[in-house]
Amino acid sequence: MNMICFTEMQSPIGLLRLRGTERGLTGLFMETHRHGPETNEQRSWKRDDNLFKVACAQLDDYFAGRRTTFDLAVDRDGLGGTPFQRLVWRELEKIPYGITISYGDLARRIGNPNAVRAVGLANGRNPLSIVVPCHRVIGANGTLTGYGGGLERKRWLLDFERGDGFAALRHGS
Repeated sequence: MNMICFTEMQSPIGLLRLRGTERGLTGLFMETHRHGPETNEQRSWKRDDNLFKVACAQLDDYFAGRRTTFDLAVDRDGLGGTPFQRLVWRELEKIPYGITISYGDLARRIGNPNAVRAVGLANGRNPLSIVVPCHRVIGANGTLTGYGGGLERKRWLLDFERGDGFAALRHGS
């Protein structure tokens, strides 16, 4: 098993903790992150800022408005999740920057239109926030629902990606 490493970086939405192995990124979590790693688990991680230089640079570019997609090594074996969750997470990667879809749309995209709740649960367990853009999934009526990093961060990210920098600043930065 590969050593699990981490680093931390500041962002407009607060402290981000990146987790990974030599094979690639396995997690991107916010300070308060529902379904994030447990404190006891994190104690075994080794800090290695150098391992995450590319990821941090790409995140800096994203938050500066210079990047709309990520090109990062991901250790897919280190992500965890069920086969269904992994299917949902792969589909999330296809949602373009600045675009939102509903949970129902996501369920249809994976070929299981009746799995809206299961899709929502899988979306909430996505370990690669921002990079795998689970924040781009909203309720069928356009409302913001559930986000591991909190609804204020979800609103900020969506406003930011729509180019509404003023709204993003107003909502938490």
